[in-house]
Amino acid sequence: MSDKSEQQRLSVFKTYKLYVGGKFPRSESGRVYEVTDSKGKWLANAPQSSRKDARDAVVAARKAFGGWAGATAYNRGQVLYRVAEMLEGRRAQFVHEVADAEGLSKSKAAEQVEATIDRWVWYAGWTDKIAQVVGGGNPVAGPYFNLSSPEPTGVVAVLAPQESSFLGLVSVLAPVIATGNTAVVVASERSPLPALSLGEVLATSDVPGGVVNVLSGRTAEIAAPLASHQDVNAIDLAGADEVLAKELEIAAADNLKRVLRPQPVDDWTAAPGIDRLTAFLETKTVWHPTGSLGASGSAY
Repeated sequence: MSDKSEQQRLSVFKTYKLYVGGKFPRSESGRVYEVTDSKGKWLANAPQSSRKDARDAVVAARKAFGGWAGATAYNRGQVLYRVAEMLEGRRAQFVHEVADAEGLSKSKAAEQVEATIDRWVWYAGWTDKIAQVVGGGNPVAGPYFNLSSPEPTGVVAVLAPQESSFLGLVSVLAPVIATGNTAVVVASERSPLPALSLGEVLATSDVPGGVVNVLSGRTAEIAAPLASHQDVNAIDLAGADEVLAKELEIAAADNLKRVLRPQPVDDWTAAPGIDRLTAFLETKTVWHPTGSLGASGSAY
């Protein structure tokens, strides 16, 4: 009897939703689009975000920016390491999703997921170290301290790579938030499911709502309002083709956004360096008089 009932059981299909402001809304437009695997097999209906969804995500990111940027770098590192712990706990789920999304064997997908978790840990470790690399005291001709320190740029729109649905996504997202920025992520158009599942991990970790917002849908449709949005401070064009990147770069110039142009990546598992950490940092320099001590005029 039990065998028969098991055979008749219907699976519960997962409903994927956006991740905006720490919540899981459906697209404001009510639209969805079919996501298929490498062989054309249906996997899920993903939300097709609208311009309104993009604007809502920017509002959420701006609201979260002050608290996230104001947190200590050490605390941000702890929070991001917690995300890595959660990813490790859901490793099997992501292996399955990445295998379907990218047409990989389970073993190859497992390698991608493990590299992704390691990449997240790597960036989590940089939160309280990057200031020592790109900041410091500057020699000046005068009785002054001249100190430079990095500060986050603000709200960053991130177009996730199209071909690497999870490792590429984390490789462009993690450095943005590790340095204190907040992000609006446009997931891979063809393979958005790992990105939407990452939103579930972020929601159940210690990352404040709004620090990361994940949108799925047509990349060009979502990216256009983000590039022209006056409250977006920077944009990473990793997931844009040459034609779209040019259009978005022109739109981004209206409020002098920082723009990181698409850079071909042959192997996302290669050591990333710190270029993406410094791409969305501003340098603040402070001058302070040192004063003089004693008759000799020596300064401290």
